[in-house]
Amino acid sequence: MIVRQLCTRQSRNFLALNRARMMARFNSTDVRVDVAVETPNAAASSQPGKISAVMEVPEDISSPAREEWKKTVQQRNHFHSLGTVVSETYEPEDILRNPPKPSDISLELLLASQSHLGHATSRWNPQNSRYIFGVREGVHIISLDVTAAYLRRAAKVVEEVAARGGLILFVGTRKGQKRAVVRAAELARGYHIFERWIPGSLTNGQQILGHCDTKVVNALDQELPDFKQNLTDRPALKPDLVVCLNPIENVVLLHECGVNNVPTIGIIDTDADPTKVTYPIPANDDSMRCVQVIAGILGRAGEAGQKRRLEAAKRGELSYEPITISELRENPITGQQ
Repeated sequence: MIVRQLCTRQSRNFLALNRARMMARFNSTDVRVDVAVETPNAAASSQPGKISAVMEVPEDISSPAREEWKKTVQQRNHFHSLGTVVSETYEPEDILRNPPKPSDISLELLLASQSHLGHATSRWNPQNSRYIFGVREGVHIISLDVTAAYLRRAAKVVEEVAARGGLILFVGTRKGQKRAVVRAAELARGYHIFERWIPGSLTNGQQILGHCDTKVVNALDQELPDFKQNLTDRPALKPDLVVCLNPIENVVLLHECGVNNVPTIGIIDTDADPTKVTYPIPANDDSMRCVQVIAGILGRAGEAGQKRRLEAAKRGELSYEPITISELRENPITGQQ
């Protein structure tokens, strides 16, 4: 094994030396070439040994040989300059970093996100027949025209709720939906849940969430530290809108929202029940890219609504005054909002 390695190194050194001699032959008449050779003595040291050689080009070399060498060099440089310049590359994280806006909804975007793929025909819910375009190889195909229309409607609902200072809750408990849920909540300045929903958080919210702190802000979202009234008797806050990315696993959440008259938005696949949510969005809930696109669009809609609200507050069109405990007891619905 050692003999083979030494022979291979020596052959490489001879090839490098011959190549240097050829280049010196066509470039100049007196050229010094330094070739790095790994010798046994140099292997023990930190630097490899070097062999210097001076080669003289004979005077009888004709000029056509030099011209041929110049053409070869020019062709080599031209070959390295060939190729295409990729200006737009696909980045998987671009949907999370820069989610699309509601105005960017298109059939091409939904098709690329695999929003049209449903489940097998044997698993379908007959109530989804109005959302199904057809059947392809035993799989239901969702109509993207309906998906785009329902998605625009849901984005408009999110924007109006955010523009009126409502609390928006984004829920996605499936594996892989955490980052999309958190990103959408950050854009809409809402809240998020990416773990298990605690049953009774709405129907029995005073016992489960009554110990949580309440932050009091003004119309410009500035915290009021001087607001020191007793908030122990205040009922637990409830969301004004719930966006559920996987309604099948959160039936308890949707039932509690229905009991408390909280509107909901959900991604409805061909095997889900569209009557469980207030504003269904027929799409593929098993595709992470589809979920990221829908969550990003709804988050952008909430961001636009928050921007409208802050601009109206700066103009003095909106003003929120903190209520007292007596007013809260007289009108508990105001405290929930």
